Amino acid sequence: MKEKILKEFKESISVKESFIQNHVEAILEVAKTIAHTFNEGNKIILFGNGGSASDASHIAGEFVNRFKRERPGLPAISLNTDMAVITSIANDYDYSEIFARQLKSLAVEGDLVIAISTSGSSPNVLKAMEVARKKKLKSVVLTGTKGEKLASKATYAFVVPSDNTPRIQETHITLGHVLCLMVEEILFEEPRKK
Repeated sequence: MKEKILKEFKESISVKESFIQNHVEAILEVAKTIAHTFNEGNKIILFGNGGSASDASHIAGEFVNRFKRERPGLPAISLNTDMAVITSIANDYDYSEIFARQLKSLAVEGDLVIAISTSGSSPNVLKAMEVARKKKLKSVVLTGTKGEKLASKATYAFVVPSDNTPRIQETHITLGHVLCLMVEEILFEEPRKK
């Protein structure tokens, strides 16, 4: 049993190390893009299904409340949190429309979309990315190795080099935390004492 525990942790570390080797520059660029979005008075809109829905809500919460610094809240919303909206769209139209319809209603020029999908093949996430493209919104995708189709629809794509759902999700939330940290550094860096 101990060997199994160690194996899981080692796999998680290995996937993250492999991921970060190819994405440091892109993470910094996306952090700057998110900070610019907030500076321009716009918002971040996140969404995903299942564990990715939890990650979307988690990251939105870190922006709206705070991550590590005492600072003003930043406008971020997760499209998977309002059950009345989700169930009414799924009931009246189709489950594949739950994010697309909300994006049509809520997103404005200058907003930034963050789509999270371990598989990269969720119809509701793909449809929402089509809306983002039509509305000319910048977009960020977090996915795994099988998510090429979704990644191709994004301005920025973070593809975790794994097809193991837990390893992908562990890397996604670490990435989300790093983006929150970097955005706080960019927007709220304390002036250096001379």
